[in-house]
Amino acid sequence: MGNSFSNVSAFQSLHIVMLGLDSAGKTTVLYRLKFNEFVNTVPTIGFNTEKIKLSNGTAKGISCHFWDVGGQEKLRPLWKSYSRCTDGIIYVVDSVDVDRLEEAKTELHKVTKFAENQGTPLLVIANKQDLPKSLPVADIEKQLALHELTPSTPYHVQPACAIIGEGLTEGMDKLYEMILKRRKSLKQKKKR
Repeated sequence: MGNSFSNVSAFQSLHIVMLGLDSAGKTTVLYRLKFNEFVNTVPTIGFNTEKIKLSNGTAKGISCHFWDVGGQEKLRPLWKSYSRCTDGIIYVVDSVDVDRLEEAKTELHKVTKFAENQGTPLLVIANKQDLPKSLPVADIEKQLALHELTPSTPYHVQPACAIIGEGLTEGMDKLYEMILKRRKSLKQKKKR
């Protein structure tokens, strides 16, 4: 498996956008990835951006430029601008907030339907899995109707707890794998 990640130097930095409804845990995920510790956060008004060199897993050493965009309803129209031409989309979902999963589904499907986002690898982080009454990954996948996404959009649902960092390394590895696969596919299409 080591060989598939050997072309790490082929790119300088991956552009990753992090989206999701307000209070899903996007900023907690961002700062857990950056500092590898819990950072108490406040609601994001606008966006946070960080350049992070991943420190664990098979994506270790990969440099990523993350854009964590606020999830309040008034900020969601901005998601299109931030997600355009990105290498990957991370969509964070609160696994306990069942009442808002329909809203999360609607917003996710809007973003993935933009022409510029067709085929962009998607990592869904099913956050707050440590809490009682959190939905299992299979239920979240079903509630978000991920099977209805464009067939060209690869996705992975990762159970996680951003506060302790559980599942984030595995999720980033999957996202990186999908990005590499997409780049290889696009490169082969250009050669034809």
